[in-house]
Amino acid sequence: MSGKSSHGGAPDEGARRIRVCVVAPSLDIVGGQAVQAARLVRGLRQMRSIAAGFLPINPRLPWPLRLLQRVRYIRTVVTSLRYVWTLLRYLPGYDIVHVFSASYLSFLLAPTPAILVGKWLRKKVILNYRSGEAEDHLRRWARSALPVMRLADALVVPSGYLVDVFARVGLHGRVVANIVDFDQFPFRERRPLRPVFLSNRNFEAHYNVACVLRAFALIQRTHPEARLIIAGDGTERASLMRLTRELRLGNAEFVGRVVPDRMPALYRAADVYLNAPDIDNMPGSILEAFASGLPVVTTDAGGIPYIVRHGETGLIVPRGDHAGMAAAALRLLVDSSLAERLITSAFEECRRRYTPQAVVEDWRSVYAALVSYAQTPAPELSARSGALS
Repeated sequence: MSGKSSHGGAPDEGARRIRVCVVAPSLDIVGGQAVQAARLVRGLRQMRSIAAGFLPINPRLPWPLRLLQRVRYIRTVVTSLRYVWTLLRYLPGYDIVHVFSASYLSFLLAPTPAILVGKWLRKKVILNYRSGEAEDHLRRWARSALPVMRLADALVVPSGYLVDVFARVGLHGRVVANIVDFDQFPFRERRPLRPVFLSNRNFEAHYNVACVLRAFALIQRTHPEARLIIAGDGTERASLMRLTRELRLGNAEFVGRVVPDRMPALYRAADVYLNAPDIDNMPGSILEAFASGLPVVTTDAGGIPYIVRHGETGLIVPRGDHAGMAAAALRLLVDSSLAERLITSAFEECRRRYTPQAVVEDWRSVYAALVSYAQTPAPELSARSGALS
């Protein structure tokens, strides 16, 4: 899916299909939300009962104005104005507005206008909240965020962890999982495991890539030939490069920010996936590792224990425990039966729960329930408080 708006012209009224507009980052922004939005729209467009459009929160401006997007602050103002204009122009042609959401300022700039415009146009609105920072966001931004969230007709999240977080502030959420593209991430058998490791998280403090580097330093004491592939970029890049030098790491390869089409090659090149965030929700990278046949060693941040079962589909260590991560990784290298059991169980669960067909069908059920709810007589609507059960 390109960065251009694919509104595609909403179908005629007589088509009897549910008209859904997905509002999310385009692939011009490298990140998990953009990838998931692209996979979802692709899957929805293969369903006869759904007419899916896509509206990017980061619209490309016409050429004369595109130069303004290079100027800080002005970029935000101009892009936001263009975004709101596209919402007003295109949302009238849809039944349901499906809004992807992150946290903090991003929530204010992207989901909030879509929710407000959608409700003003009397559309059914789904808030698809995806940030692992939800608890802190809801605590610090409660006065501005909660009233907007309560306007949504349905709150849908990708993990049971976020259901629990929102329940603590009185919001009912339901789970629809992330999608794994098995065609893009094919399974590769690994017998025996080589000491080739992959880290694929943005270089931000809460993803704690430094913990992976420290774990790798301990791994290299046993396996000097071990290799670590580090994909990503961000504000912590300079400090991570400095730490790599301080630890005197060999075979630690920083490959930079990787576009989605290149990620499968990195999974194929590695044999073990290392993930060490302090804050997280349902990282798509773990599911991609499952699909690709990499055993996963991860910290227990946020929603990760909801998708990784220790000793069954992966190995979990406490947050910040680089020694524990190194020990778990070394255990996989020497215990082939454990590694094979984890790989097999994770792959089978991934095939059962995260295929495009299964997840898109879950979304179809959400949409159908909202459309049915919209047709329910008014007295019953008021009794249900506007939430999708």
